[in-house]
Amino acid sequence: MAVPLFSRPIRFIRRGEVVSVSNVPPSRTLLELLREDLACTGTKEGCGEGDCGACTVVLGEAEGGQVRYRAINSCIRLAHSIDGMALWTVEDIAQEGALHPVQQAMVNEHGSQCGFCTPGFVMSLFGMYQNHVCQGKPITRELAQEELSGNLCRCTGYRPILDAAQAMAALPPVKVDESALLRQLKSVRTEPGVTEAEYLAPRTLAGLLRARASQPGAQLVAGCTDVGLWVTKMHKEFGQVLDVTQVEELRRIEHYPHHIAIGAAVTLADAYAALEKDRPQLHNFAARFAGLPVRNSGTLGGNVANGSPIGDSMPLLIALGANVVLMSVRGHREMPLEKLYTGYRTSVMAVDEVLAWIKVPRPGSPHPNPLPGGEGIDKTNRVAPSPLWGEGWGEGPERLRVYKISKRYDDDISAVCLAINLQVKDGKVTAASIGAGGVAATPVRAVQTEAALRGQPWTQATVRQAMAALRAEFSPISDMRASAAYRSEVLGNLLQRYWLESQGLQQINLASFRLEEAA
Repeated sequence: MAVPLFSRPIRFIRRGEVVSVSNVPPSRTLLELLREDLACTGTKEGCGEGDCGACTVVLGEAEGGQVRYRAINSCIRLAHSIDGMALWTVEDIAQEGALHPVQQAMVNEHGSQCGFCTPGFVMSLFGMYQNHVCQGKPITRELAQEELSGNLCRCTGYRPILDAAQAMAALPPVKVDESALLRQLKSVRTEPGVTEAEYLAPRTLAGLLRARASQPGAQLVAGCTDVGLWVTKMHKEFGQVLDVTQVEELRRIEHYPHHIAIGAAVTLADAYAALEKDRPQLHNFAARFAGLPVRNSGTLGGNVANGSPIGDSMPLLIALGANVVLMSVRGHREMPLEKLYTGYRTSVMAVDEVLAWIKVPRPGSPHPNPLPGGEGIDKTNRVAPSPLWGEGWGEGPERLRVYKISKRYDDDISAVCLAINLQVKDGKVTAASIGAGGVAATPVRAVQTEAALRGQPWTQATVRQAMAALRAEFSPISDMRASAAYRSEVLGNLLQRYWLESQGLQQINLASFRLEEAA
């Protein structure tokens, strides 16, 4: 059988040199490229699905005249997606036989036990070192726990690894020559074609739309944290891939008086950072969405377009009244996010359309998708929320909470996700917007529960009635994550939890629990 030839080589910077690799199939992962093609076996394969972090590497891109460093999972990252970037593996950071500070800190603090997870931890620490230590920012215990949440140690050696994260700043510094690296990155960044290659990565929105129109059968990817599993677990192969993540227009977050527009190519990490600026109470939920390497690769647009019923972004965005903008060479159209889906992982998008933008109202702005009767966000009192404790509670009209229920607290997929956004004025619920995940074939808006709350006094009796409405509104399924009965029960319990927190109860969840206060 003839071996197919793939016309466009992958070019990236490693160890200060340009690496060019030819004849790489579009479905080949970065981990396969490293271990099998380049014999870089320091990077390990653990889970093959972005859960354990053993395969972590660091990518560098030019952004705003600087190098942006991101730790990512190489097991579910397609190899072609790093074209034009810089790459570091665990084999690349020691210099002239001397350990890098992150490696030396791991040695000093006895952070390695069996050693299998160590390369991944080292690379996540290297990303932290570049983004924090080299910028003169301290690494707190909380920061280290958050940014290492995507790395698992099966020997339960987390304490010394966290110690290493805080100790590496005290060692003699080692810095990347970013001026030289920026010149190299510029030299390898070329405009890819949109018809002659098997892996299409257009740089412009116009190029993306043309490619989508001319190649409707190409597999669309936008971070590949889910499609990567199709490759590693289902052994799928794609004849052609269309990657949206290099489209300059879609890598932006645009700020307007009443909403922000998040491009489909914006990473989950950056998208949630933007949402947090307006709503600081989202920080804990954002950190729990997934481990940092997944959030550094995955995109908000990809998460929404994928349409998984257990995708965590959609319940939140539905509760916030987000709209999506679909684009093609024929034009564009806009709709409420919950109207995008027609069934399990199916949507209204035509074969030549892409999801381009997600528009999220700012706190206190009019709800863009009010239900019949005009019940939207209160327009008379536009006060932004501020966190008070734990995950944060909103002062002013918008009272937003998001709850994620999963078997593992960090780096896990939800069994149930519920986002509740109420406005209470003079003791009465004036507006309600609720999004749910894990309870239907698609992410959904709980319109019946909203109706049960709207216009009612904010009391325990009202909450009990709304709990019953919420449990009756959906018919979830039983699967490996939870039974249908459990999901229904939890839905109501989360609304009860929302009520209790609104009344000032604090020690009700891990995010707000403080050991010293409980002593």
